[in-house]
Amino acid sequence: MLRGLLGGLATLMLVAAGVFWWQGRAETGFGAAPVLAVEQASEAVPDDLPSADVDGLMGVAPPEATEVGRETKRFNMLDKDRDNRITRNEMLAARAKDFRKLDKDGNNLLTFEEWAHTTVDKFKFADGNGDLWLSREEFATTRPKQKPKPKCSCK
Repeated sequence: MLRGLLGGLATLMLVAAGVFWWQGRAETGFGAAPVLAVEQASEAVPDDLPSADVDGLMGVAPPEATEVGRETKRFNMLDKDRDNRITRNEMLAARAKDFRKLDKDGNNLLTFEEWAHTTVDKFKFADGNGDLWLSREEFATTRPKQKPKPKCSCK
């Protein structure tokens, strides 16, 4: 029963979308092209551009831009093939790129060393003598760099 109701609702929505699309198509109706009389054609200078009487003609109004909501933008960012469905692979694609960056040896297995690579790299850099422990002097090299304090813009 619920499937039938949802199927009917989906069909009505598709028909309504088709009607709106059909109504919103850009149509341009042109009348008969102005015809120059033979006398006017013989008197016309070849360097002049042809002109037409455009008084009273009105072009089709440009379509109005619609505001796309935050959730629609977020959905469209993940829906790469634009089929209005997000598959598991589409959802995990960004995570897979990050995983490949962390997987240093490329074996599709993430070890603790690979996961904590920034800390491991920082330790290797600080451990200058390679004895696998840091003295106070070596540890001091890992201190974050001080950001200069912004100058006061008081006037």
